[in-house]
Amino acid sequence: MSQTDSSSESGDSLPEKVIIDPFFTEKEAAILQACTQRDLTKLRELAESRGGFLTDDLRQQAWPILLGLPPKCSDQDSSSSWESLPPHQDEDQVQLDVDRAFTYYPHHATDSARSLQKSLLSSLILSVLRQHPYLHYFQGYHDISQVLLLVLPPHLRSPALARLSALRIRDFMLPNLQAAIAQLRLIPDILRVSDPPLWRHLSGTEPFFALSGTITMYAHDITTLGEITRLFDVLLAREPVFSVYMFAAIVRSRREELFETPEDEPEMLHSILSKLPKPLDLEGLIKDTVVLFEKYPPERLPSWRWGISGWSVLKTAREGDKQTKGASGQTMEDGRRFFERQVKELQWMERREKAKKWMWKNRRPVRTLGLAVLVGIIAILLRRAPGGPMAWVMGFVNRWWLT
Repeated sequence: MSQTDSSSESGDSLPEKVIIDPFFTEKEAAILQACTQRDLTKLRELAESRGGFLTDDLRQQAWPILLGLPPKCSDQDSSSSWESLPPHQDEDQVQLDVDRAFTYYPHHATDSARSLQKSLLSSLILSVLRQHPYLHYFQGYHDISQVLLLVLPPHLRSPALARLSALRIRDFMLPNLQAAIAQLRLIPDILRVSDPPLWRHLSGTEPFFALSGTITMYAHDITTLGEITRLFDVLLAREPVFSVYMFAAIVRSRREELFETPEDEPEMLHSILSKLPKPLDLEGLIKDTVVLFEKYPPERLPSWRWGISGWSVLKTAREGDKQTKGASGQTMEDGRRFFERQVKELQWMERREKAKKWMWKNRRPVRTLGLAVLVGIIAILLRRAPGGPMAWVMGFVNRWWLT
């Protein structure tokens, strides 16, 4: 550690010494080198280690690389014309949410400064939605957008948010929340394999307590800019499912508190879990999540195999899979293609659920149908099923007979 004495013969008051932290300077150099080389593996390691990317200046270089933006990225070609595009269907809700933005940070000196920030936030969100109108806005999207607005330089904000939307949080921008709920179903599975007693204790509590945290990348629940940017370091560095594992790690960290509440009081357990613990040990949480993820990978979870769509961001952005490139290596067109496939799958599932209800309601008359008619109906469903006949059969067995 080096230090410089500061004194003045004139008697002016100056700091006695400036302390230079060798950890900071060494890590800063490592981050800059990894950004120069666009080394994703090294950036992920640095994001997980203490302090993450340290400063917003360094984040301005690291985050765009993790999101897959090209070295010389500019929004000039796209954002300059977004205002002339047709309005997005969700713009009224966007305005309502923007009006509530910047509640906790940053601290604006005047109301006019806050109004300017809200105007910039609205423009950022609308620029993405109008240029990619297939995406559906969700409440909490403004919380995520706010973080990018406050950290990234203007020319990177819209391209970064667009890629984040289409390639990392796409499941939350579908016509309904079915994919988001499917993600939550992974949490009990993670608890079941990692802590069976805790899993049994919470078996009567639905995992909806994690919706606010996972759907907003925790930006709605964490109230300081320093903490949420630190968390974004690792959430952008790791694949999307890491966020779900993080909430499971949060649940595990509250084990003692949860066992103090009877398992036959799911409302009380839900109330406890729907709020993040305070204070939140971010560095410890990140470390615990990394261990949990590596020890119990998604492929070990039943809900991953049967409940997560093959077009979900959790699978299309899965790292280490030879069939996928990870979100940073995908294009916006890839994101749209995945979105359209997933929408078709959701529509088919909706038709199937309606058919199930109809068949149950009319189960006695149906029994009188001839075998040939029944076989014909199944054949039609098989031909229309996403993924082919075998996928339909497996899904039918899993979701009909096992529920």
